[in-house]
Order: sequence, then C-alpha cells, then structure tokens
Amino acid sequence: MNFEEYFEQDVHLSNSEKLRRKFGGNSLPAAVRYIPTTHNWESFKEKDVFDDGTLSFFWRAHTLTVLFLLSCTLVYVAILEPVIDDTQFNAKRGLVACVIAFLLLGVTQIPDGPFLRPHPALWKFVFCVSILYELALIFILFQHPDDARTLLKHIDKDLGKPLEERDYGGNCLIYDSTFPEDPWHNVWDKLDIFVPTHFLGWWIKTLMLRDWWLCTVISIMFEVLEYTLEHQLPNFSECWWDHWILDALVCNGLGIYFGMKTLHYLSMKPYHWRGLWNIPTYCGKLKRIAAQFGPHSWTDFEWKPTITLNRWLFVLVMIFVFLVSELNTFYLKFVLWLEPPHFLNLVRLIFMALAGAVAIHETLQYLDDPNCNKLGRQSWVILAITLTEFLVIAKFDWETITKPLPTKITYVWILGIFGLLGWTIWKFLLKPCSISSISLCTQENPDDGTGSEISECNSQVLKERIFQQSHSTAQKIQQNNKSTFRKLKKVKDYKPYQYECVEQETKQTEQDKGILEEDDNLNEFDSSFYD
Repeated sequence: MNFEEYFEQDVHLSNSEKLRRKFGGNSLPAAVRYIPTTHNWESFKEKDVFDDGTLSFFWRAHTLTVLFLLSCTLVYVAILEPVIDDTQFNAKRGLVACVIAFLLLGVTQIPDGPFLRPHPALWKFVFCVSILYELALIFILFQHPDDARTLLKHIDKDLGKPLEERDYGGNCLIYDSTFPEDPWHNVWDKLDIFVPTHFLGWWIKTLMLRDWWLCTVISIMFEVLEYTLEHQLPNFSECWWDHWILDALVCNGLGIYFGMKTLHYLSMKPYHWRGLWNIPTYCGKLKRIAAQFGPHSWTDFEWKPTITLNRWLFVLVMIFVFLVSELNTFYLKFVLWLEPPHFLNLVRLIFMALAGAVAIHETLQYLDDPNCNKLGRQSWVILAITLTEFLVIAKFDWETITKPLPTKITYVWILGIFGLLGWTIWKFLLKPCSISSISLCTQENPDDGTGSEISECNSQVLKERIFQQSHSTAQKIQQNNKSTFRKLKKVKDYKPYQYECVEQETKQTEQDKGILEEDDNLNEFDSSFYD
C-alpha cells in the first residue's frame, strides 16, 4: 500500500477532503504522507462505531414538557397551596425549589458533553451538581467554622460533633507471638471497609486516567504524602506494610490491574448500536439495555508527557491537582467533623469521580485536539472546587495544616523536588539530540520560488521511535535530495505535529516513491509512532 492509497481510506476521508480543498482540484499531489495521531479527535472517536441514529422517546430533550411541569408546580404553590406559617420550613423548601429549578434548567438546556452513555442528561446533571457544590463551598468559606458545622445539622442532626481520628499505626508486627490465641490480629485489624473501597476506587481511577504509568505514579505519591502528613492527621499514620503491601501493592495495584484489563476489553469490543425496537429477540434487547450503561465509543488516552516541556509541565500540574483533591477528602471531613462512613462523604466521592472523568477527558482533548483552544467547562469547575476546598480547610484549621514537617521528611522532599527539576532541565533543555540533523521543514518562498531549508532536530516533537522505524528511508531521501518534509501545521507548542511529505515535481518522482515503499514500516502510520 502506498501513501496515497492509505490516505484515501475511509477513516481519513475528512482529512483528505481538507487537503483537496487546500491544493484544489479533485486529486491529491503525488504521494502524500500523513501520520494520523490520537489527537485527530473527530475521526478517531468514530472509529469502529456504528449507530443507526434511532431517536426514541428516551433520547428526546423534552424541554417543553419539563417547562410545563415546572410551571404547574409553581402555580400550585402560588395559588392552590395554603400558606404555611413556618419561617424555617419555608426557607428550606424555597432553597430546595431553587436547586431543583436550576438542575432542570441545566439538564434541558446545557449542551451535551463528551459522554453519551447511559444518557447525556446524566452528565449535564453532574455538571450542574458540581456548580452547586462549588457555590456551597464558597458560602461555607464565608462562615465561621462553628457556624459551618452547625449548618450541616440541617442535613443530619447527628453531625456537628468532634471526631475521634483512628490511628492505623501502633503495633506493626505482622505476626505477633505475644498473642498466641490470634497472632495475626494486627493484620485483621487493618482489614476494614476501606480495603474494598481502595480497590474499587483505583479501578475507577484507572478507567478515568486510562494510563498505567500515570495511575501508578499517583498511587505511590499518595502513599508518600501519607507518610509526610501523618503528624497532622492521625488517620494517615499506618504501618509500613499497610502502606506498601496492603494499600499500594494489593488494593491499589489490583485495582489498577483490573482497570487496565477493563480498558483493554472496552478498546477491543465493537460499538454497533441499534434502536431497542429494531432488535428482534428478547435476549438481544436485554443485551442492548445492559450495553446502554457502557461507553458509546472508545478513545484511548495517550498522555505522552515527555514529548514537549509544556506538555510535561501540564501533566505535572494535573497530577498535583489530582493529589490535592485526594487529600481534601481527608482534611474536609476532619475540619467539618464528618464521620468517614457518612453518606455525605460517599456522595461527594461519587460526584467527584463522575465529574473528574469528564474533566480528564476534556484535559486530554485540550492537549491533543488542534481545534480545542480552551479548557473544558467541567475541568474549569473541578479546578475551582479543588481550590475552594483547600481554602476552606486552610481557614477552618490553619494550625493543623501548618504544622512543620519532620526534618528527615523535609530533606527527602527537597531532594525529590531538585531531582525532578534537574531531570526536567536535562531532558528538555540540555539533553543533546541523539538523531543527526535532518531537514524537517521546507517552506517555498512566494517571492522568488526558491525553497528555504530549515535543518533542525526536534527530538521533543518527533520522538526517536519515528526515526528508528524510518531512519534508513529518511537517509535515502536526504542523500538523493528528492523530497523533503514540510510542516503541515503547528497548534500550541506542546502539541504533536502532523507532517506531510510532498514530492517535488522532478523527473525522478517515481523513483522516490519506490524508495519510500522499500521500508515496510512506513506503510503503517498510526499513533504508535508517538509512543
């Protein structure tokens, strides 16, 4: 398969049409080389997806129906319902009515997000709830700590009481021979409800991040943060084997492993959708209903943080925000006196996971999609929530979060920060290019028609693996000076590049095509070139 035949495949039809419009006419220039990457979002998201487009009652917006029902309810309260002389009851009911009206407005009027299953209305609802949560945090931020804890009693009368933080440290013997009746009591004491929640939580986080390395780094870093902050919260004090064996290796590790297996299954399965009433068998209808709770299509996340400096810094910031959000979970329940099993903690975790899944998808799209020039709305709200939660914690218990770190911990963090900074400088600023300078860009001068050749080696944009697969061919092209690489477009300096190889109109054009076709690896242009 030559380049033109590959480029004309259906999966790249939209891109070829764009090039036809650029060059004019109904045909492309001889031998156009195009390297598709995962940031071609429109074509990639629709890969291996078939949808017959059936719009049943379930999928309609029902905007007028919702407006009619809301209006009827308000008319009933204003005209038919007797006036209730209870200020506190009226205030609570009015606040709930405002929340419901806002949610209905958002679910019916906010544009769809990146996820369609099980229903776009669910993700609109999550976005609206995240906005309400941010507004509630801002309101709490302006209150006295005691008043904020008293407000929570309107939700649950049992709240507003100081907590007794559990210390998981103490006796760290795995096998305690001093208790012959149960020498493994220390292990059994650590096996509480948080063991399955750790596993389930990291399974969900893996589905959100879709990257083994990223999940592993965050998992290890959180255990390091627990070591660092155990002098502030007793809940962080754990035995070494509880940190690294039970948590990091068993619970988190198994959660990440099964999450990766789930991702592999979801990336391999076909996505062919038909309307429920177009399926003849009852078994097929049941399978279709079950599939409604899975993804509509699939996109593999390829973060590739070391491609460019900006992308590396962006991923570091994302990891930092992720870890701060994790820590906020423990500090919030500490300053607001919420018991760990309380349903408010569970509700927050569920909605943060749902909103976080959308935010991470939007973040990767912001990094990779050339047409995306701003951060997504859910990502914006998640950043605001994380910041506001930390400010509430800082205001309500400044003494706790400012307790100085132990000296050894401080030295370890200083060494780690300087090591990360040094590696970043070496990787992106000082590391010599391992590939010989190759002519990457040629731009024709419109004034005199001559070509100005730019010789540069950007190992941070085109990774070495590209040249490992096509180095011999690139050398032949350079030696014969028959064709050059021309930059197609550059969108943000940390985005991957797309290149087209346009042969110069010389007498030896066909010979160049033969040279290119000698290397079988060049017949497979996929996202693996950017691994």
